[in-house]
Amino acid sequence: MEIQNLIRSLAFLTEVTNRRLEQFFKKENAPAFAYPELTIAPDDSPLNHFLVKYRLNIEEYIVLLLGLMPHLQPNLVESVIQQYLPNGGDLPEMGGVKGIHYRGMLPTGETALFVIGGTDIAKRLQVAQYFSSEHFFAKQDILQLEPLSNGEPQMSGRIILHPDFINLFMTGAIAKPAFGPDFPAKYISTKMDWNDLVLNAKTALQLQDIRTWLHYNASFLTDWGMEKKIKPGYRALFYGPPGTGKTVTASLLGKEFNRDVYRIDLSQVVSKYIGETEKNLEKIFTRAEHKDWLLFFDEADALFGKRSSVQSAHDKYANQETSYLLQRVEDFHGLVILASNFKSNIDQAFLRRFNAVIHFPPPSPAERYQIWKTTLPSNAALADAADIKLLAERYELTGAAIVGVVHYACLQTMAKKHLAIQQADLLEGIKREYEKVEKVFNG
Repeated sequence: MEIQNLIRSLAFLTEVTNRRLEQFFKKENAPAFAYPELTIAPDDSPLNHFLVKYRLNIEEYIVLLLGLMPHLQPNLVESVIQQYLPNGGDLPEMGGVKGIHYRGMLPTGETALFVIGGTDIAKRLQVAQYFSSEHFFAKQDILQLEPLSNGEPQMSGRIILHPDFINLFMTGAIAKPAFGPDFPAKYISTKMDWNDLVLNAKTALQLQDIRTWLHYNASFLTDWGMEKKIKPGYRALFYGPPGTGKTVTASLLGKEFNRDVYRIDLSQVVSKYIGETEKNLEKIFTRAEHKDWLLFFDEADALFGKRSSVQSAHDKYANQETSYLLQRVEDFHGLVILASNFKSNIDQAFLRRFNAVIHFPPPSPAERYQIWKTTLPSNAALADAADIKLLAERYELTGAAIVGVVHYACLQTMAKKHLAIQQADLLEGIKREYEKVEKVFNG
């Protein structure tokens, strides 16, 4: 990872702090305060990409560096102060707080006011705007001031740079969140490509609408001036029997458009305690804002099912929970996909707000035959008696079930030292798949 821009930037922050202290202590022959020159190389570093994307002015960049400084050069400010207070002493004008384990000074909003604005009240008021809820630092969840609950001045809160950006600038990548109580969603991916997925023609056509949205919607909103009229997010319902490709499709959409896909674990989200489900879901949506993630709610009936008539306090809160979910999903800026076995299980209020409702039906005999052909290993042979076209016509299997049959039959072929996959092993695999769903198998 390129680090020269970081080195130059920390040296720049050091000199800015030094010049501000020169003015404050009125050193003889101190020149009028001016920012030193800073040259950012147009390299491929995350820092440079960040600056190009957000177009920070020099003061916003200083605020960003103050948030990053404790993680890279903890003693930067204190080493400069020491030059002016060699015998020690406190400098309250500089702000800063001590951490529990961190022994150095953690910059606060007051630190930014002083380093950038000095004693100029008008300038300090301007700097304070960089920490307002309307600034892109807050809107894009880049940095904020630590909230204070004891009535102390707002600007005495420490500058908190979001951990994602700390990781980005220090390691070159944003670490994927770990699954757990604080983030009840799992990252999913696939090694498959679109050519490996066999879908109904109508389903494939409807999926093209989502791909078009992912490709063009950002330009549509900004370049065509539609941000005030069109909600920025996209909501889709995938419905159909298990094993028909709903999860794989979500993974392929993420893969094609380089977006992380997270499957929400409903066992970690849904709670019997009033208000807990909303809190659990809010953790996901808050983390996902501004990330270009794709959120995939599998078996979504548990969260987005039909509201019931109010006959008890529990019914009342359950309906309030559904209403909250409806509003939260509608406000999300990215792509949300709900998956259900049955369209009729989803509340009509949600259905009306979906941009796309896509059916994933069980594959037809011709589609099953195509799935059989694409699933069988390319370097494996079929015995002369094995007839996958016959199997496709006779046995109603989903794509996932066919994969299971092929997996079983191939392992049997290897274990028995056969030179080709036998029809008997394929039939035994089908029988086992039928037994899973309690269907009668006629061999």
